[in-house]
Amino acid sequence: MQLVGIKELKNKLTYYLGITKKGDRIIITERGAPIAVLHNLDSEEHLSIEEKLASLAKQGKIRLPLKRERTIPFKPVRMKGKPLSETILEERR
Repeated sequence: MQLVGIKELKNKLTYYLGITKKGDRIIITERGAPIAVLHNLDSEEHLSIEEKLASLAKQGKIRLPLKRERTIPFKPVRMKGKPLSETILEERR
């Protein structure tokens, strides 16, 4: 892992992107304080949901949306009786 300041990162971005492609992580600092980590999308440890989606998009498994829209909150429906999944499995037999 390497430490790099914002100014140096801007000036040598291609160099540092090459390092991350090889699997190394880079800690970006602002006035000596770490503010971000730059890493390859192929390393899947400790990734946020956005990073996981970006990794899947890079692999060609999904396409990211063109617009960033808010989704409507999902409200589960409660029903009495057997779970719907069991009913569907029975119908398939």
